[in-house]
Amino acid sequence: MDKWTGTIIGGGIGWALFGPLGALLGAYIGNMVTENRVRSGAIPRQSLYGNGSPYGDTRAGDFAVALLSLFAYVSKSDQTVRSSEVQYVKDYLIKKFGTQNARDLMYLYREILKKNYDIHGISRQISQHMDYYSRLELAHILYGIAGADGVFKKVELDAIQEICSGLGISPGDQNSIKSIFVKTNDQAYAILNVSPRDDIETIKKAYRELAVKYHPDKVSNLGPEIQELAEEKFKAINDAYQQIRKERGF
Repeated sequence: MDKWTGTIIGGGIGWALFGPLGALLGAYIGNMVTENRVRSGAIPRQSLYGNGSPYGDTRAGDFAVALLSLFAYVSKSDQTVRSSEVQYVKDYLIKKFGTQNARDLMYLYREILKKNYDIHGISRQISQHMDYYSRLELAHILYGIAGADGVFKKVELDAIQEICSGLGISPGDQNSIKSIFVKTNDQAYAILNVSPRDDIETIKKAYRELAVKYHPDKVSNLGPEIQELAEEKFKAINDAYQQIRKERGF
């Protein structure tokens, strides 16, 4: 267990040590690392992000733990954790945190998979400490996990909806993100969160609002990997709008 505490504590945990997330982690880190060891230099404080975290009040350790708890909940929502889902999580962690840290974090991910926990409380705790745009990116990543095996099961989609509700993500924003991944007959309209019956001005207004909300610059502080995800979503919004423009002739 000591193999991953350097990653978590080194990244710095603040709010994640309290509330439901703290209860989830307590059994694993409570007796493993003391403040004296951190002060003495046995564990470097900035093992993930050099001189500081790009998440503002959310430290690297906080963000990592939040991610893993949500990842695990979606992964096991259908009572079967598939290798494709585990690989998706591993690839994401390597890309975001580096190979060594990802190996340690995967250990914690597997431990969390064994636990039953209050996802409502955890989601609410995250929403209280993470800005809205960062939470939108979390939702984007969760849909990626659910679709890692090429199939979106209802129980997985329900699990993400449950999380998004706790994260305080609006139904419109959730539906827009979901529609990027889950194909429907009116997918372009669903991505813009409008109806084929809506007039042109309503569609234009919806597009402008989403273009501002999902602009990659909104999450530039989260690092290039998260910004890349935002760019994918931004492109999907633009593509949907251009498709509707072509169909409707405006």
